[in-house]
Amino acid sequence: MKRDRPGLLARLSEVLRPHEPISRSAYLAGVGASAVGIFALWAILTYGGLVAPLFLPSPSDIVRAAAALIADGSLAEHTWASVNVIVTGWVLAVLLAVPLGILMGTLKFVEALLEPVVNFVRYLPVSAMIPLLILYIGIGTPQKVAVIFIGTFFQLILLIADVSANVPKDLLDSAYTLGARRSDVFGRVLLPATLPGVMDNLRITMGWAWTYLIVAELVAANRGLGYMILDASRGLFTDRIFVGLFTIGLLGFGFDATFKRLHRLLLPWSPKI
Repeated sequence: MKRDRPGLLARLSEVLRPHEPISRSAYLAGVGASAVGIFALWAILTYGGLVAPLFLPSPSDIVRAAAALIADGSLAEHTWASVNVIVTGWVLAVLLAVPLGILMGTLKFVEALLEPVVNFVRYLPVSAMIPLLILYIGIGTPQKVAVIFIGTFFQLILLIADVSANVPKDLLDSAYTLGARRSDVFGRVLLPATLPGVMDNLRITMGWAWTYLIVAELVAANRGLGYMILDASRGLFTDRIFVGLFTIGLLGFGFDATFKRLHRLLLPWSPKI
């Protein structure tokens, strides 16, 4: 008679199956193991004296620095300034990129009009455009919003176009065969088939928007998380640098979780649900 495999090996085999869902408890166990492992390594390196505080502050040093920044209100002020800039620039990019990307991926004439310009601009470093943005817009919040917009719009429009172009043509032909009008095919077939991919790309480009934060707040900024990090680096306040980085990471984690939640609530037909 064949012997049963040990329970631990059986559970490990189940969670390592490609593209197979796992239980919530197993997922949370993986998240917990990752967090505990990173924190343990961090504690060993800092409290064990293996890395100098100048290069890697200890968890307690960062907590004290965060408490000081929260107490004087500066962390909230910098956080709100950065979130305002990022969300504004990203929303403007989304409002233009999503409809244009869907049209670009669906209609070859629109692709011919937009693709050369988009492909050219998306390879230009955003930081190289800052002098022109200062000349055209000036120094202030609009210039920072423009940096976020340029950094996300030209990437997002191509991602959306790719999603739209990959909608199976058989799906559209079937709708026409059943008597659907062109407007119905766009609104009731093409758009619902595209939206799951659109939502994923919105989540990805929101992450990209945060990566442009330092660039956006590099010139003539007096507030924002990017400014706070740069200002702390001048005085070698490494603990404050880590506070800024952790704040950005937590905000990004929150935005990411929100997008995943919206994906489940608004798009129940998505293959990922």
